[in-house]
Amino acid sequence: MKLTDTHCHLDYNKFDPDRAEVIQRAAEAGVVRILVPGLESASSAAAVRLAESNPSVWAAVGFHPTDLDQFSESAFQQVKDLAKHPKVVAVGEIGLDYYWVKEADKRAFQRETLRRQLQFAAEVGKPVVLHMREENDEWTGAASRDLLEILAEWRSELPNPPGVLHSFNGDLETAQKAQALNFYIGITGPVTYKNADKKREIVRQLPLTQLLIETDAPFLAPVPHRGKRNEPAYVLHIADKIAEIHSKSPAEIAALTTTNAARLFAWGD
Repeated sequence: MKLTDTHCHLDYNKFDPDRAEVIQRAAEAGVVRILVPGLESASSAAAVRLAESNPSVWAAVGFHPTDLDQFSESAFQQVKDLAKHPKVVAVGEIGLDYYWVKEADKRAFQRETLRRQLQFAAEVGKPVVLHMREENDEWTGAASRDLLEILAEWRSELPNPPGVLHSFNGDLETAQKAQALNFYIGITGPVTYKNADKKREIVRQLPLTQLLIETDAPFLAPVPHRGKRNEPAYVLHIADKIAEIHSKSPAEIAALTTTNAARLFAWGD
C-alpha cells in the first residue's frame, strides 16, 4: 500500500531528536512521498534542504499568513530563488488566517500578499498549498469568502489542477466551490476524532477524485495518537477513516489519494 503525506512540517524542531527515524517509520508504513511546506524564507530553505537529503521528501516554498511579519522584498526574492529547485513542487503554505489576525489592515495585507504569491505561482507554473482559518474557528465566514473570491480571480492563471486547501476546516459549500475551481481538499487527523461527525459528513459528500490526505505533523495527530506528536506514518489512520466513510478499502483510498497527489504535484516529472 502506497501512501502520500501531502503536508508535514518535518523541519520543525520537534523532529530534531529523531527526524531520520520518523522518515524511516513513514517508509515502513508505506508512505512514499512527504511534502514539507515553507512558512517564510528560512523554513522554505529548510524544507528544500530536507528534500535534497531525502528521496521521499519534497518541498513547497512561500509565506504563511501568520508569518508575514517576516515578509520583505528581499525575503520574497529568496523564496522565488528557492522555487527554482527541482524538488520544489508547489508554492505554499500561503493563504488567509482570520483566527490569529484580527486587525483589518493586517487582514488586507494578507490578501495583498496572497495575490502576489498566486501571481508568482502562475509565473512559475506551480500549484499552491492554501491555508484558511476562520475567526473563532467558525465553519464559514469572511476568510472563506475572501479566499474563494481571490482564487476565482486567479484560477485561469494557475496550473491545472491549481492547488489544495490544506487541512480543510470549512463547510461543505466552501469545499464544493473550491472543487468547482478544480482545487483539491486536504483531510487531516480531526476527521478521526469522536466529535467530528459533521466533518465526516462533509468528507462523505466530497468526490474521492479531489481529496488528499495529510498529517500537518507535528500537529493534529489522528486517533489513536491524539494528543501526541504527529508524524507522517500516521497518515494511514486518515486513509483508514476515509475508507470507512466511503465504504472502500484502505488500499483503495491510499491508491486514489496517492494518484491525486501525483496529479497535483507531479513530483519532478
